[in-house]
Amino acid sequence: MTLWIPITLAAALFQTLRFMLQRQLSLGTLSAGGATLARFFYSAPLVAVLIVIYMGASGNEWPGFGPTFWIYGAVGGLAQILATVATVRLFQARNFAVGITFKKTEVMQAVLVGWVLLGDTVSGWGFAAIGIGLTGVMLLSAPPELVRFGWRDMANRAVGLGLASGLLFAVSGVCYRGASLSLGMDDPLARAGLTLSAVTAMQLVAMVIWLRWRDPGQVSAVWAARRVAVWVGLMSMLGSFCWFTAFTLQNAAYVNAVGQVELVLSALASVIVFREAVSAREWVGMGVLLGSILMLIAVI
Repeated sequence: MTLWIPITLAAALFQTLRFMLQRQLSLGTLSAGGATLARFFYSAPLVAVLIVIYMGASGNEWPGFGPTFWIYGAVGGLAQILATVATVRLFQARNFAVGITFKKTEVMQAVLVGWVLLGDTVSGWGFAAIGIGLTGVMLLSAPPELVRFGWRDMANRAVGLGLASGLLFAVSGVCYRGASLSLGMDDPLARAGLTLSAVTAMQLVAMVIWLRWRDPGQVSAVWAARRVAVWVGLMSMLGSFCWFTAFTLQNAAYVNAVGQVELVLSALASVIVFREAVSAREWVGMGVLLGSILMLIAVI
């Protein structure tokens, strides 16, 4: 087994564990904003220390951070914050497995974002995969108690949150790529680490200011919940490190394909850890959506 495969599996595992912890925090200890802050509050300092150590050990010169870097980084960071808030709120509306599956629509929506913003072309097979994915989304969209449903049933809070989180995660990914490339460095690990460190620092400052203004008790609550919240930051840092490492070792399409194991992990967590019931229709919907994502990765 080549090295990138276990690293990708580890990334998916760390990401699933982070969302599990954020879900637990959002259901009692913290608000959606507080659970989102926990990710940056404890990961930003760790990422900053590690990138300083790496830059010194690798002998890389520090690049110039121009306006393009900061604009892409700020937009991407804001999109990721909003996407994380939407995902955490989705966990409060639907079960964990379905929430993660909705979040995974970012793979499909990233194609559309790239097409609109960057002019990337999409093949007929690519649009076919998106169409199949929409079928999976419809199967997941209606409340579990509905046996027969139509397009009107998709107009609910869970669908809006799920699709919004996927779109915002797609936008953040495109922006992070733009920020990273603007550094003009040959070392992909250095580019990724510097971008990650700068963005998480901006996100930490922005979230603290926002919560101090709108929900002041949550900043203190994140610190009070540090025995659990610190693991959110640690899982976030480890997951991001593994994703970036895997992308440096193998084609991103293959990495993303293997990374879809997160859907299986989230389903297992939903049933085994959270003791949530997953209906037959929801299992079918997740299967259809997973198939469309894998098909899309294969044709782009």
